[in-house]
Amino acid sequence: MQYDVIVIGSGPGGYVGAIRCAQLGLKTAIIEKYPTFGGTCLNVGCIPSKALLDSSEHYHNAAKKFPEHGIQLSDLKVDIEKMMARKTDVINQNTAGIQFLFKKNKIDSFQGVGSFVDKNTIKVTKEKGETEQITGKNIIIATGSKPTALPFLPIDKKRIITSTEALELKEVPKNLIVIGGGVIGLELGSVYARLGAKVSVIEYANSIISTMDAGLGKELQRTLKKELGMEFFVGHKVKNANTKGKKVTVTAEDKKGKEVTFEGDYCIVSVGRSAYTENLELDKIGIELEEKTHKIPVNENLETSVPGVYAIGDVIKGAMLAHKAEDEGVFVAESIAGQKPHINYNLIPSVVYTWPEVASVGKTEEQLKEKGTKYKTGSFSFKASGRAKASGDANGFVKVLADAESDEVLGVHMIGPRAADLIAETVVAMEYRASAEDIARICHAHPTYSEAVKEAALAATDNRAIHA
Repeated sequence: MQYDVIVIGSGPGGYVGAIRCAQLGLKTAIIEKYPTFGGTCLNVGCIPSKALLDSSEHYHNAAKKFPEHGIQLSDLKVDIEKMMARKTDVINQNTAGIQFLFKKNKIDSFQGVGSFVDKNTIKVTKEKGETEQITGKNIIIATGSKPTALPFLPIDKKRIITSTEALELKEVPKNLIVIGGGVIGLELGSVYARLGAKVSVIEYANSIISTMDAGLGKELQRTLKKELGMEFFVGHKVKNANTKGKKVTVTAEDKKGKEVTFEGDYCIVSVGRSAYTENLELDKIGIELEEKTHKIPVNENLETSVPGVYAIGDVIKGAMLAHKAEDEGVFVAESIAGQKPHINYNLIPSVVYTWPEVASVGKTEEQLKEKGTKYKTGSFSFKASGRAKASGDANGFVKVLADAESDEVLGVHMIGPRAADLIAETVVAMEYRASAEDIARICHAHPTYSEAVKEAALAATDNRAIHA
């Protein structure tokens, strides 16, 4: 079968790219090795974790927050089996939706492992070993990523687990150890902390969410400790872990080199993700992976060293984010169709779906200082927000960074209620190169959380202190 485009992988980048290709009149096929579409994000990542985050938030609010609202409950308990069943239903609804879109857009789907025979021929190996070959003028590699393993810490998928197994637990741990204070570890740690687990987070860096603006990690750590009782051990290097019966013991070194041990019912290893390129047989078409990251090198058009073969999402450089992959899928589809698409990588927002939520776009203060950029900063605390006070969500702040001379917004960093949604306003503003004053002069409805963005922009506009 001859196609204009063959997409390998049906995660956010793959399925969005395939649909856009079909919309542009290109005969399109997609290959997925798992029985359901949607990749990590829909099956064992973004969607199921958000389903559990919402469920656990409802429980936590009912147990801890409702009384102050004058709502009294008794005999409150967690039905973990039903909670997991709801999560599975959410997954099924989303994956079925993708299947519907494939049919609607006349995209042919193949179940199996896709590998290169040559630059235009892909072999699909099915679960029972049968194979078939399809050919395409253009190939898009969208095979995503997998959890990174530590070589000295074997994952048994029973007590020492990854995020995948953490989404399937049949009980709420009494004590949960989380190795890694990044997005995945904090989100899953929050789920079980809300449900009653005592959660200990071990992080090698000196702060959690260390790639984001420093103030965000500090505030998030303070709030999660205060609200959920989570404990944090930053600057700790994990040495090993072992399981005995139903207990896991993790050994680490603190900043002074002193040995520290942690005991728990489960240990989630969440130290990042690695590009998944196994079984593609890239060597057959002459593609070599980057030495350090093992990612696929691409040019500014997201084309590999082999003409007509593209790569997007987690298998290439940049942040491992579903929405980045989606934008890249559209970018490649429109490029193949002869259009001139656009991606501004500086304006791809990052979000942590804890509560409070954390969101960031553009440059951090640390990056501006490193480059010697003169900038102004304005902050606004949710403690001063009428809407946040009314809802009882007054933790956090919004910080706006603007150029000292032009007042152009260079970065926005926030932690607070609905930050994941609030960040979009600033992404739009920055896409059109708005100044802090532009945002400050826009009328925001009252009382809303979004007023915090306006107030932070106003503070940046009026700020007389200039940092270099």
